[in-house]
Amino acid sequence: LDPSYTLGEVERRRRETIARLETDGVWDMNREQELPLLTQRIAIVSSAAAAGYRDFCNEIKQGGYAFRTTLFDAVVQGSSAEDSICAALEQVACQQERFDAVVFIRGGGSASDLSCFNSYRLCSYVAQFPLPVITGIGHDKDTSVADMVAHTPLKTPTAVAAWLTERMARQDGW
Repeated sequence: LDPSYTLGEVERRRRETIARLETDGVWDMNREQELPLLTQRIAIVSSAAAAGYRDFCNEIKQGGYAFRTTLFDAVVQGSSAEDSICAALEQVACQQERFDAVVFIRGGGSASDLSCFNSYRLCSYVAQFPLPVITGIGHDKDTSVADMVAHTPLKTPTAVAAWLTERMARQDGW
């Protein structure tokens, strides 16, 4: 394998996804969703076995607020990740009245590990999703197309939990 070719192909597909979402007119749709001031009912799309999911759960519990989280278990790496994540999103959409927002959680990894978060199909789902989507995918250096079209992109699963807790604290203080 020639890694420079592989990474070049990943970047080419990423740019194609961005251009297609912009052409389709869906690029800003999820950011236009209204995020409730008290965002407590959270659908989580992640793998139950992922370290990032455990980090999120630990951080959200330490915050002291009554978040109601429901996990929609999905494969978040490998050839079946895109189908699995899209299926989880479809399950959330069928129950959307139960939730204030959707959180995507996936810890770091290589560019190829995170490539499903640049696929057109998944990013189109995120962009047009009927609830605000909050992402915590990867590490500080990682920015996927799913992050770009999400309502609120944050860098890590722990950062998502901290942001939700801080948001609740601001409302509580106000």
